[in-house]
Amino acid sequence: MNAPLLDPPQTRAERLKRETHALHEQLDTGIAAREPFTDRDRYAAFVEVQYRFYAGIEPLYRHPGMADLIPGLPSRSRLDAAREDLAHLGRPVPDVAPLPIPDGEALGWLYVSEGSTLGAAFLLKAVEAIGLDEQHGARHLAAAPEGRGRHWRDFKDALNAVMLTPEEDEAVVAGALAAFGHVRGLVAEVMGPDA
Repeated sequence: MNAPLLDPPQTRAERLKRETHALHEQLDTGIAAREPFTDRDRYAAFVEVQYRFYAGIEPLYRHPGMADLIPGLPSRSRLDAAREDLAHLGRPVPDVAPLPIPDGEALGWLYVSEGSTLGAAFLLKAVEAIGLDEQHGARHLAAAPEGRGRHWRDFKDALNAVMLTPEEDEAVVAGALAAFGHVRGLVAEVMGPDA
């Protein structure tokens, strides 16, 4: 008699994707409803949202403990690129205080930030319609030198390899949910109410 086939255990990245799916969809829908790629003013507001998020979580990219878990973490920051994009678009760079992210939630926040690099490929194509590219106004959407897929896989591999207790894993999920919620709040604040 054959033993039943069991599904392989779910990785941390797979669980985060599943647990955040609804919030991620709501965020994408909310951004799309504001039509950020119809003109430069709307796009500049979108870049400001990105900048505010990156600035709030920048300490995570500089945290020695996080860098021990995620190789090359400081080089993954897109804060400077977003700052340059705002300057190119003539939009003031806002003063943003670091977010008070509990250490246990940090990997969840980084998951949301790093995951956005995959969708940036589609956004980069959209921004070309208003005369911008990864050298002019859309630097923060540019692919990593090793390519988007490899960049994301390396992050996921490191994320999945971190040894955590079940309670610590729950905190990572809470962090990812909080990060998506934070970005939704920024979208409403900076880009205006949903159409």
